[in-house]
Amino acid sequence: MTNLQTIRSREQRTAWIFLVPALLLLLFVFGYPIVRAFWLSFFTQNLATNLQPVFSGFSNYVRMSGDGRFWQSFGTTTVFTFATVLLELLLGLGIALVLNRQFFGRGVVRTIAILPWALPTALIGLAWAWIFNDQFGVVNDILMRLGLIKSGINWLGDPTLAMIAVIIGDVWKTTPFISILLLAGLQSISPDLYEAHAIDGATRWQSFYQITLPLLIPQILIATLFRFAQAFGVYDLIAVMTGGGPGGATEVVSLYIYSTIMRYLDFGYGAALVVCTFLLLVAAVIIASFLLKKSRVNTF
Repeated sequence: MTNLQTIRSREQRTAWIFLVPALLLLLFVFGYPIVRAFWLSFFTQNLATNLQPVFSGFSNYVRMSGDGRFWQSFGTTTVFTFATVLLELLLGLGIALVLNRQFFGRGVVRTIAILPWALPTALIGLAWAWIFNDQFGVVNDILMRLGLIKSGINWLGDPTLAMIAVIIGDVWKTTPFISILLLAGLQSISPDLYEAHAIDGATRWQSFYQITLPLLIPQILIATLFRFAQAFGVYDLIAVMTGGGPGGATEVVSLYIYSTIMRYLDFGYGAALVVCTFLLLVAAVIIASFLLKKSRVNTF
Protein backbone atom coordinates (compact mmCIF):
# COMPACT_ATOMS: atom_id res chain seq x y z
CA MET A 1 0.00 0.00 0.00
CA THR A 2 2.87 2.34 0.82
CA ASN A 3 4.56 1.64 -2.51
CA LEU A 4 1.31 2.34 -4.33
CA GLN A 5 0.93 5.68 -2.54
CA THR A 6 4.54 6.55 -3.32
CA ILE A 7 4.07 5.80 -7.01
CA ARG A 8 0.84 7.80 -7.12
CA SER A 9 2.47 10.74 -5.35
CA ARG A 10 5.40 10.62 -7.78
CA GLU A 11 3.02 10.59 -10.76
CA GLN A 12 1.14 13.59 -9.36
CA ARG A 13 4.38 15.54 -8.93
CA THR A 14 5.40 14.66 -12.47
CA ALA A 15 2.01 15.79 -13.78
CA TRP A 16 2.30 19.12 -11.96
CA ILE A 17 5.81 19.64 -13.36
CA PHE A 18 4.39 19.40 -16.87
CA LEU A 19 1.23 21.36 -16.08
CA VAL A 20 2.73 24.36 -14.28
CA PRO A 21 4.45 25.88 -17.38
CA ALA A 22 1.24 25.58 -19.39
CA LEU A 23 -0.82 27.07 -16.56
CA LEU A 24 1.61 29.97 -16.20
CA LEU A 25 1.45 30.60 -19.93
CA LEU A 26 -2.36 30.59 -19.86
CA LEU A 27 -2.33 32.90 -16.85
CA PHE A 28 -0.05 35.32 -18.65
CA VAL A 29 -1.85 35.20 -22.00
CA PHE A 30 -5.44 35.22 -20.72
CA GLY A 31 -5.36 36.13 -17.05
CA TYR A 32 -3.33 39.35 -17.23
CA PRO A 33 -5.45 41.00 -19.98
CA ILE A 34 -8.65 40.20 -18.06
CA VAL A 35 -7.31 41.60 -14.78
CA ARG A 36 -5.93 44.63 -16.64
CA ALA A 37 -9.32 45.29 -18.27
CA PHE A 38 -11.09 45.05 -14.89
CA TRP A 39 -8.59 47.50 -13.38
CA LEU A 40 -8.73 49.96 -16.27
CA SER A 41 -12.55 49.95 -16.32
CA PHE A 42 -12.52 51.93 -13.05
CA PHE A 43 -10.37 54.66 -14.57
CA THR A 44 -10.86 57.40 -17.12
CA GLN A 45 -8.15 57.34 -19.75
CA ASN A 46 -8.66 58.97 -23.12
CA LEU A 47 -5.51 59.76 -25.05
CA ALA A 48 -7.30 62.70 -26.66
CA THR A 49 -7.67 64.43 -23.28
CA ASN A 50 -5.42 62.82 -20.66
CA LEU A 51 -2.53 60.40 -21.02
CA GLN A 52 -2.54 59.13 -17.45
CA PRO A 53 -5.48 57.10 -16.08
CA VAL A 54 -7.61 58.93 -13.50
CA PHE A 55 -9.64 56.90 -11.02
CA SER A 56 -13.35 57.43 -11.65
CA GLY A 57 -15.00 54.51 -9.85
CA PHE A 58 -18.10 53.18 -11.59
CA SER A 59 -18.51 56.20 -13.86
CA ASN A 60 -17.73 54.12 -16.97
CA TYR A 61 -20.45 51.62 -16.06
CA VAL A 62 -22.92 54.43 -15.34
CA ARG A 63 -22.06 55.89 -18.74
CA MET A 64 -22.63 52.48 -20.30
CA SER A 65 -26.13 52.25 -18.83
CA GLY A 66 -27.13 55.38 -20.76
CA ASP A 67 -25.16 54.68 -23.93
CA GLY A 68 -27.74 54.20 -26.68
CA ARG A 69 -25.15 53.09 -29.20
CA PHE A 70 -23.94 50.35 -26.88
CA TRP A 71 -27.44 49.02 -26.26
CA GLN A 72 -28.18 49.13 -29.98
CA SER A 73 -25.03 47.15 -30.72
CA PHE A 74 -25.89 44.76 -27.88
CA GLY A 75 -29.34 44.19 -29.38
CA THR A 76 -27.81 43.64 -32.81
CA THR A 77 -25.34 41.17 -31.32
CA THR A 78 -28.14 39.32 -29.55
CA VAL A 79 -30.21 39.02 -32.73
CA PHE A 80 -27.18 37.91 -34.73
CA THR A 81 -26.13 35.37 -32.09
CA PHE A 82 -29.50 33.69 -31.61
CA ALA A 83 -30.29 33.64 -35.34
CA THR A 84 -26.96 32.15 -36.39
CA VAL A 85 -26.72 29.63 -33.55
CA LEU A 86 -30.28 28.37 -34.12
CA LEU A 87 -29.84 28.02 -37.88
CA GLU A 88 -26.44 26.40 -37.51
CA LEU A 89 -27.77 23.86 -35.03
CA LEU A 90 -30.67 22.89 -37.29
CA LEU A 91 -28.58 22.72 -40.46
CA GLY A 92 -25.64 21.13 -38.67
CA LEU A 93 -27.84 18.40 -37.24
CA GLY A 94 -29.30 17.69 -40.67
CA ILE A 95 -25.84 17.50 -42.28
CA ALA A 96 -24.55 15.31 -39.45
CA LEU A 97 -27.44 12.87 -39.92
CA VAL A 98 -26.65 12.65 -43.63
CA LEU A 99 -22.91 12.20 -43.10
CA ASN A 100 -23.58 9.50 -40.50
CA ARG A 101 -25.17 7.25 -43.12
CA GLN A 102 -23.27 4.74 -45.22
CA PHE A 103 -22.90 5.81 -48.87
CA PHE A 104 -20.26 5.78 -51.58
CA GLY A 105 -17.72 8.61 -51.26
CA ARG A 106 -18.71 9.50 -47.70
CA GLY A 107 -15.11 10.33 -46.76
CA VAL A 108 -14.78 12.79 -49.64
CA VAL A 109 -18.10 14.42 -48.79
CA ARG A 110 -17.05 14.81 -45.16
CA THR A 111 -13.82 16.49 -46.24
CA ILE A 112 -15.67 18.89 -48.55
CA ALA A 113 -18.24 19.65 -45.84
CA ILE A 114 -15.55 20.92 -43.44
CA LEU A 115 -13.85 23.20 -45.99
CA PRO A 116 -15.89 26.36 -45.22
CA TRP A 117 -14.84 26.15 -41.58
CA ALA A 118 -11.16 25.77 -42.56
CA LEU A 119 -11.11 28.89 -44.75
CA PRO A 120 -10.10 32.26 -43.21
CA THR A 121 -13.12 34.22 -41.98
CA ALA A 122 -11.91 37.49 -43.52
CA LEU A 123 -11.69 35.79 -46.91
CA ILE A 124 -15.19 34.38 -46.48
CA GLY A 125 -16.50 37.82 -45.57
CA LEU A 126 -14.96 39.33 -48.69
CA ALA A 127 -16.43 36.57 -50.84
CA TRP A 128 -19.94 37.05 -49.43
CA ALA A 129 -19.64 40.82 -49.81
CA TRP A 130 -19.12 40.26 -53.53
CA ILE A 131 -21.88 37.65 -53.68
CA PHE A 132 -24.35 40.22 -52.29
CA ASN A 133 -22.96 43.11 -54.33
CA ASP A 134 -25.82 45.13 -55.82
CA GLN A 135 -24.23 45.42 -59.29
CA PHE A 136 -22.03 42.38 -59.77
CA GLY A 137 -23.32 39.97 -57.12
CA VAL A 138 -24.28 36.40 -57.89
CA VAL A 139 -27.47 36.60 -55.81
CA ASN A 140 -28.94 39.46 -57.83
CA ASP A 141 -27.88 37.81 -61.09
CA ILE A 142 -29.67 34.57 -60.19
CA LEU A 143 -32.82 36.40 -59.05
CA MET A 144 -32.93 38.46 -62.25
CA ARG A 145 -32.42 35.38 -64.43
CA LEU A 146 -35.33 33.72 -62.63
CA GLY A 147 -37.44 36.82 -63.21
CA LEU A 148 -38.00 37.43 -59.51
CA ILE A 149 -36.54 40.95 -59.60
CA LYS A 150 -36.08 43.52 -62.38
CA SER A 151 -33.10 45.41 -60.95
CA GLY A 152 -30.34 44.65 -58.49
CA ILE A 153 -31.14 44.78 -54.78
CA ASN A 154 -28.77 46.73 -52.56
CA TRP A 155 -28.39 43.95 -50.02
CA LEU A 156 -25.63 45.54 -47.95
CA GLY A 157 -27.18 49.01 -48.14
CA ASP A 158 -30.47 48.13 -46.47
CA PRO A 159 -30.45 47.59 -42.67
CA THR A 160 -32.64 44.47 -42.66
CA LEU A 161 -31.12 42.90 -45.76
CA ALA A 162 -27.60 43.61 -44.51
CA MET A 163 -28.33 41.74 -41.29
CA ILE A 164 -29.75 38.82 -43.29
CA ALA A 165 -26.63 38.83 -45.49
CA VAL A 166 -24.17 38.65 -42.58
CA ILE A 167 -26.26 35.93 -40.92
CA ILE A 168 -26.16 33.87 -44.12
CA GLY A 169 -22.41 34.36 -44.40
CA ASP A 170 -21.80 33.27 -40.82
CA VAL A 171 -24.15 30.27 -41.09
CA TRP A 172 -22.38 29.08 -44.24
CA LYS A 173 -19.01 29.50 -42.57
CA THR A 174 -19.64 27.79 -39.22
CA THR A 175 -22.35 25.19 -39.85
CA PRO A 176 -19.67 22.57 -40.71
CA PHE A 177 -18.19 23.03 -37.24
CA ILE A 178 -21.54 22.17 -35.66
CA SER A 179 -22.04 19.21 -37.99
CA ILE A 180 -18.66 17.70 -37.12
CA LEU A 181 -19.34 17.95 -33.39
CA LEU A 182 -22.77 16.40 -33.75
CA LEU A 183 -21.44 13.73 -36.12
CA ALA A 184 -19.00 12.64 -33.41
CA GLY A 185 -21.93 12.33 -31.02
CA LEU A 186 -23.98 10.32 -33.51
CA GLN A 187 -21.14 7.87 -34.07
CA SER A 188 -20.96 7.21 -30.33
CA ILE A 189 -24.55 5.92 -30.30
CA SER A 190 -24.71 2.13 -30.59
CA PRO A 191 -26.68 0.82 -33.62
CA ASP A 192 -28.07 -1.89 -31.35
CA LEU A 193 -30.32 0.69 -29.71
CA TYR A 194 -31.98 1.49 -33.02
CA GLU A 195 -32.34 -2.20 -33.92
CA ALA A 196 -33.98 -3.00 -30.59
CA HIS A 197 -36.25 0.02 -30.96
CA ALA A 198 -37.24 -1.02 -34.50
CA ILE A 199 -38.08 -4.53 -33.27
CA ASP A 200 -40.50 -2.91 -30.81
CA GLY A 201 -42.26 -1.31 -33.77
CA ALA A 202 -40.81 2.20 -33.52
CA THR A 203 -40.62 4.38 -36.63
CA ARG A 204 -37.53 6.33 -37.71
CA TRP A 205 -38.99 9.55 -36.33
CA GLN A 206 -39.69 7.87 -32.98
CA SER A 207 -36.13 6.53 -32.88
CA PHE A 208 -34.79 9.99 -33.64
CA TYR A 209 -36.94 11.66 -31.00
CA GLN A 210 -36.54 9.00 -28.29
CA ILE A 211 -32.94 7.84 -28.85
CA THR A 212 -30.91 10.22 -31.02
CA LEU A 213 -31.92 13.55 -29.49
CA PRO A 214 -31.64 12.54 -25.81
CA LEU A 215 -28.21 10.96 -26.33
CA LEU A 216 -27.07 13.91 -28.46
CA ILE A 217 -27.97 16.61 -25.91
CA PRO A 218 -24.42 16.85 -24.43
CA GLN A 219 -22.91 17.45 -27.89
CA ILE A 220 -25.65 19.93 -28.74
CA LEU A 221 -24.98 21.91 -25.57
CA ILE A 222 -21.22 21.90 -26.17
CA ALA A 223 -21.71 23.06 -29.77
CA THR A 224 -24.15 25.73 -28.61
CA LEU A 225 -21.68 26.95 -25.99
CA PHE A 226 -18.83 27.21 -28.49
CA ARG A 227 -20.94 28.94 -31.10
CA PHE A 228 -22.56 31.33 -28.62
CA ALA A 229 -19.15 32.55 -27.47
CA GLN A 230 -17.89 32.89 -31.03
CA ALA A 231 -21.03 34.52 -32.42
CA PHE A 232 -21.33 36.97 -29.54
CA GLY A 233 -17.74 38.07 -30.12
CA VAL A 234 -17.94 38.12 -33.92
CA TYR A 235 -15.82 40.81 -35.54
CA ASP A 236 -13.96 39.91 -38.71
CA LEU A 237 -16.89 38.68 -40.83
CA ILE A 238 -19.06 41.76 -40.21
CA ALA A 239 -16.08 44.13 -40.35
CA VAL A 240 -15.26 42.90 -43.85
CA MET A 241 -18.82 42.57 -45.18
CA THR A 242 -20.49 45.74 -43.88
CA GLY A 243 -18.14 47.47 -41.44
CA GLY A 244 -21.11 47.73 -39.07
CA GLY A 245 -23.27 49.59 -41.57
CA PRO A 246 -25.48 50.75 -42.99
CA GLY A 247 -26.08 53.34 -40.31
CA GLY A 248 -24.90 51.01 -37.55
CA ALA A 249 -27.53 48.38 -38.42
CA THR A 250 -24.98 45.55 -38.25
CA GLU A 251 -22.64 47.06 -35.66
CA VAL A 252 -22.07 44.39 -33.02
CA VAL A 253 -20.49 44.90 -29.59
CA SER A 254 -17.01 43.90 -30.75
CA LEU A 255 -17.08 46.52 -33.51
CA TYR A 256 -18.23 49.16 -31.04
CA ILE A 257 -15.45 48.20 -28.62
CA TYR A 258 -12.91 48.40 -31.43
CA SER A 259 -14.13 51.86 -32.42
CA THR A 260 -14.12 53.06 -28.81
CA ILE A 261 -10.55 51.93 -28.13
CA MET A 262 -8.78 52.20 -31.48
CA ARG A 263 -10.61 55.10 -33.11
CA TYR A 264 -11.64 57.28 -30.16
CA LEU A 265 -8.74 56.15 -27.90
CA ASP A 266 -11.12 55.88 -24.92
CA PHE A 267 -9.37 53.06 -23.10
CA GLY A 268 -11.23 53.32 -19.78
CA TYR A 269 -14.70 53.12 -21.28
CA GLY A 270 -13.56 50.50 -23.78
CA ALA A 271 -12.28 48.37 -20.89
CA ALA A 272 -15.69 48.65 -19.20
CA LEU A 273 -17.33 47.41 -22.40
CA VAL A 274 -14.91 44.49 -22.53
CA VAL A 275 -15.63 43.59 -18.89
CA CYS A 276 -19.39 43.67 -19.48
CA THR A 277 -19.07 41.41 -22.53
CA PHE A 278 -16.75 39.06 -20.64
CA LEU A 279 -19.16 38.73 -17.72
CA LEU A 280 -22.03 37.95 -20.07
CA LEU A 281 -20.00 35.17 -21.71
CA VAL A 282 -19.01 33.78 -18.29
CA ALA A 283 -22.67 33.71 -17.26
CA ALA A 284 -23.52 31.85 -20.48
CA VAL A 285 -20.74 29.32 -19.83
CA ILE A 286 -21.97 28.70 -16.28
CA ILE A 287 -25.55 28.16 -17.43
CA ALA A 288 -24.46 25.86 -20.27
CA SER A 289 -22.18 23.87 -17.94
CA PHE A 290 -25.06 23.41 -15.51
CA LEU A 291 -27.35 22.23 -18.30
CA LEU A 292 -24.65 19.92 -19.64
CA LYS A 293 -24.10 18.34 -16.22
CA LYS A 294 -27.84 17.94 -15.74
CA SER A 295 -28.26 16.35 -19.18
CA ARG A 296 -25.52 13.82 -18.47
CA VAL A 297 -27.13 12.88 -15.18
CA ASN A 298 -30.52 12.42 -16.87
CA THR A 299 -28.96 10.44 -19.72
CA PHE A 300 -27.10 7.98 -17.55
